[in-house]
Amino acid sequence: MRPFTYSRAKSPAEAAAEAASAPGAKFIAGGTNLLDLMKLEIETPSHLIDVQDLKLDRIEPTAEGGLRIGALVRNTDLAADARVRRDYGVLSRALLAGASGQLRNKATTAGNLLQRTRCPYFYDTNQPCNKRQPGSGCSAIGGFSRQLAVIGSSKACIATHPGDMAIAMRVLDATVETVDPKGQTRAIPMADFHRLPGETPHIDTNLKAGELITAVTLPKPLGGKHFYHKERDRASYAFALVSVAAVVQPDGRGRVAFGGVAHKPWRVEAAEAAMPQGAKAVTGATFAGAAPTPENAFKLTLAERALGAVLAQARA
Repeated sequence: MRPFTYSRAKSPAEAAAEAASAPGAKFIAGGTNLLDLMKLEIETPSHLIDVQDLKLDRIEPTAEGGLRIGALVRNTDLAADARVRRDYGVLSRALLAGASGQLRNKATTAGNLLQRTRCPYFYDTNQPCNKRQPGSGCSAIGGFSRQLAVIGSSKACIATHPGDMAIAMRVLDATVETVDPKGQTRAIPMADFHRLPGETPHIDTNLKAGELITAVTLPKPLGGKHFYHKERDRASYAFALVSVAAVVQPDGRGRVAFGGVAHKPWRVEAAEAAMPQGAKAVTGATFAGAAPTPENAFKLTLAERALGAVLAQARA
């Protein structure tokens, strides 16, 4: 691990201003992903800004009938919150499907959204990777790609977003709240928060330099039945080959987002109109234009079957 300096921020605006004024600075809270990347010298921040004292660890009701989740709320606490379990079951189930109990006790809401890909070539510093070193090439293209993207990828990168929580947040139409170095705030719809790789796969989100996540806001409850179905190579502590976050209403209509298939949570709202017709109709529209590799083409069938299992449970 390379040397770095360290400070503790006293306010969100102060943290953002310090990050903007210190080239190579990174925010740290739980550190469940960043510290691993630093040990491997994939991330090499020159300065760490500790944001754990900013009192952003509350879950509060909003005037619109939703919930405001502080950036530092631990995954375990969020999954266990009675309001989340009652009104946003898809989110609670997604959180419990991720990582291990020990990691969920430490990982934060904002950190979960910002975690980086688990593409094996990103983690292997002996291999070219445009996400790790822009312009070096993508070893995954033409390499081992079983776990990687089938849609939304580019000639520069076929990595996937590794998280579970963001898939549920996407189906719920959550909004990410931030503060910038000038103290100005903004709200970013979850649909616009993560980026597709394009020619700049090293840029994962649409956050600006120094911008700090302060909260995630959920709109008022959707009702219906909530599901999070995760297909993976082993039963625990594994990233999704395909995951399905769904909210299904009594008439068969609803919402669905997929994980493990793209650089960001994958949801096509226009395809959701086909939910009463079944999983094949929905996935056919959702994955129109997919470009899988020979090694991961099975994900398209797996996505259809996973959604089919969810819809069968909803009918039951």
